[in-house]
Amino acid sequence: MDIEIEKIVRTKRKTIALQVTDDATLIVRAPLDINDSTIMKVVLDHREWIEEKKREIETRDPKFSPKEFVNGEGFLYLGRYYRLKIVDSQEEPLKFENGFYLSRDALPRAKEVFVKWYKKMAYEKISERVCWYAQKRDFKYRKVNITNAQKRWGSSSSCGNLNFSWRLIMAPLPVVDYVVVHELVHLEERNHAKSFWNKVKMLMPDYEKHKDWLKQNGYLLRL
Repeated sequence: MDIEIEKIVRTKRKTIALQVTDDATLIVRAPLDINDSTIMKVVLDHREWIEEKKREIETRDPKFSPKEFVNGEGFLYLGRYYRLKIVDSQEEPLKFENGFYLSRDALPRAKEVFVKWYKKMAYEKISERVCWYAQKRDFKYRKVNITNAQKRWGSSSSCGNLNFSWRLIMAPLPVVDYVVVHELVHLEERNHAKSFWNKVKMLMPDYEKHKDWLKQNGYLLRL
């Protein structure tokens, strides 16, 4: 069976990277000077891994379906699904009161409105959790940033900036806390050596179950 490449992205990178996306398509990231035949050879060399990843994605339950922004549709916030209701005569584009209320006027830009709301809530909640855990162990950080990252839930820089994907606010709070702790510990331990995981465990003894939750369910945290 031939393997179809959805997209080839050429940049100044030095190596070829393969990514099977959450909709089971293959994206190849390659250096500028690599030709198509070399790329195809790498893809074929990794056929078994690609097919295994595709099977894993295609057998997921529940399936992910892109949001349609219709009445009754469920949207995740801190690990729970809340129903959407389209309403007339509402000044704010989107309100949350144990459910999402979207102004009919905002329907043409519904996704943009939801992302803006999620980013706001992510900044508020994640900043609060970072502050709380930082005080427990006297971690020194510079600031919290909310990003559009698709592949990384969090990252930290050597100057003390902490970055988190807005999509993380859809996860249960203990999972948010796990990513927060993970990035705070990276301020002291830059790699994933045993000492890193020991420090994570000191702050969150049950971190492994939250790490596993994110691995199994992270594909659902998107619009």
